[in-house]
Amino acid sequence: MVIEKNIKNNQLKIINNQLIRIVSLLLLIIFGGCKARQLTRPTPQMDIEPEFWVRVLLLNDVTECTLKIASPFSVISHDPRVPGVRNYSDRLNVPLKIEMSAGTITVAGQPLTDSEAIILPGAPYIFNLNGNDYRGKLKLQIGPDGSSFDAVNLVPLEPYLAGVVGAEMPDYWEPAALKAQAIAARTYCLYIKKRFGRNRAWDVRKTQAHQVYLGVIAESAQIWEAVNGTYGRVLVCKRPDGTEGIFPTYYSSICGGHTEDSEHVFGDSFEALVGRPCPYCKDVAKRSFFYWPTVQFDKAYVTARLLRRYPKLKQLGEITNIISARQSNYGKFSRVTLVKLIGSTGKSDFLRAEDFRLTIDPSGSKIKSAICQIIDWGDKWEFSSGIGYGHGVGMCQCGAQAMAREGKTAEQILSYYYRGSKIVRVY
Repeated sequence: MVIEKNIKNNQLKIINNQLIRIVSLLLLIIFGGCKARQLTRPTPQMDIEPEFWVRVLLLNDVTECTLKIASPFSVISHDPRVPGVRNYSDRLNVPLKIEMSAGTITVAGQPLTDSEAIILPGAPYIFNLNGNDYRGKLKLQIGPDGSSFDAVNLVPLEPYLAGVVGAEMPDYWEPAALKAQAIAARTYCLYIKKRFGRNRAWDVRKTQAHQVYLGVIAESAQIWEAVNGTYGRVLVCKRPDGTEGIFPTYYSSICGGHTEDSEHVFGDSFEALVGRPCPYCKDVAKRSFFYWPTVQFDKAYVTARLLRRYPKLKQLGEITNIISARQSNYGKFSRVTLVKLIGSTGKSDFLRAEDFRLTIDPSGSKIKSAICQIIDWGDKWEFSSGIGYGHGVGMCQCGAQAMAREGKTAEQILSYYYRGSKIVRVY
């Protein structure tokens, strides 16, 4: 009886498993071809005043690129001799090649009639350039030599920030840290736009030369919450001329234990950009980034990089000695702020340590900071005992996360790193 009962139970299990497989197969057939819809967040501020649009340099001096847009779009030319708008509604989600041809930009083989044109997507105002999605508009402009062009993203400030905050900080960090980052990034962008944008065809680069901008891929619900939660808010402080206004709210990944005076690194002096102790970042930063490994560079390579970037240094000949000419001492460590270069001709010159570091290592991923020892190692220069990641001015991003974990608000974080500043609204 027991054996017969076990046989019947096994038969029932087999039948049940078969039924489960059949139901699963039916569900797969019914729903397998249906992909989950992804809701695209509309692009805000498309009607905002021109002063709050940002021109981001995406591509510089290129001869071709690939454009793809999922919505109907227009190509707007400013040539008064030709009708200014060309509409595209039959080339949706199709890769279109943009290239230089005989001194003219062509879009899908059709030449533009002007040296510049604006591509305006329809709602939700998103375009894909070389595989990356961006919001707003795309401006194409032929360079001065007539053989290449630039691609510039025209994007309102708030959606621009959504592409920056998520690139500069992980979206799983504390909301207060993300909000502090949003306010700092908004202020920095507006300052650079006002200070330098008037003399060029773009305001900021998409790289760490200004602040990293990745477009739509950097967005998430947490990032948009930080951007929307600080809408229009910027930092102001007393400036060198005695007036109050926005300032370059620099920030870096890991200050290493103490932030640095902006005057020592970038040469500008603002009340809010003085060094501050930072006992926070060591609790968040990865140990391999807080203490970075020794790196070496061939002396010939170092000389070549420096002379190419700074032609005035050619009078030095080969660089034979590098000396720390000025440094900020913070107890257990020192940050080099000025180096003296001595050449084979017997002449010497000086460079800011940050310029020196990024000339030798433009990525900043090997010589991670100027908190290090520079050692003559025969035919190489060695950079050892390195601490921190970045220039160290302004807000320490890992420090901001540590403060947020302790319950500090975005306002408290910003007031600590940008001493004497205050938050105002620009819209």
